[in-house]
Amino acid sequence: MKLFRVDKENPFKGPHQDQKTASGGVDLSDAKFAMIMIHGRGASAESIIGLGNEFEKNDKITFMAPQASGFTWYPYSFLAPTEKNQPGLNSGLQAISNLILQIEKEGISKENIFLLGFSQGACLATEFVARHPGKYAGVIGLSGGLIGDNIDPSVYSGDLEGTPVFLGCSNIDPHIPKERVDETEAVFEKLGGNVTKKIYPGMGHLVNEDEIQHIQQLLNSKLKIQD
Repeated sequence: MKLFRVDKENPFKGPHQDQKTASGGVDLSDAKFAMIMIHGRGASAESIIGLGNEFEKNDKITFMAPQASGFTWYPYSFLAPTEKNQPGLNSGLQAISNLILQIEKEGISKENIFLLGFSQGACLATEFVARHPGKYAGVIGLSGGLIGDNIDPSVYSGDLEGTPVFLGCSNIDPHIPKERVDETEAVFEKLGGNVTKKIYPGMGHLVNEDEIQHIQQLLNSKLKIQD
């Protein structure tokens, strides 16, 4: 299976292009770091930007969140065959790439860009990074995993160069099987990510305080490097 990968010379055009972007934290022009935040099904860019309020205030990072058309990145479960979730899936991957390019134009390199997603947004964020590996500031997948009816690690190639990856999920999540989180962990380890996985007994489909603390620790470890 040949995976779609974003082509800068021939960008994908679909339902999520030209949607609004929500932002928080410091202005992009003043930031040294950026976090791209991907919302879940039925949610909004503004709602996941609000998650940034859970982190300690600082003057180094901007938060940016693309908006999905119709509040949904793709129509079916992330466990469905990928072709069933087109064109939304490829359009969502392109939306992330477009934001990265916008951030890089302001002088923030990829190694200072975090990607975070919750639920459907976590699926999209982790899938993007697995298809476009490199050295990122960090990757955070909250209640999500790689997309498709079957995960074939051999189709993912490249090097995450030690990028910190945090995967958090419940053991009884009604949407995200633990097995898919395990498969996602294995792919990111194969790609050279420094993976931390936390499975929370009985948590449900939400973000908990322990996950917030893990994200805060990751932010602290990165943002203080340039102090």
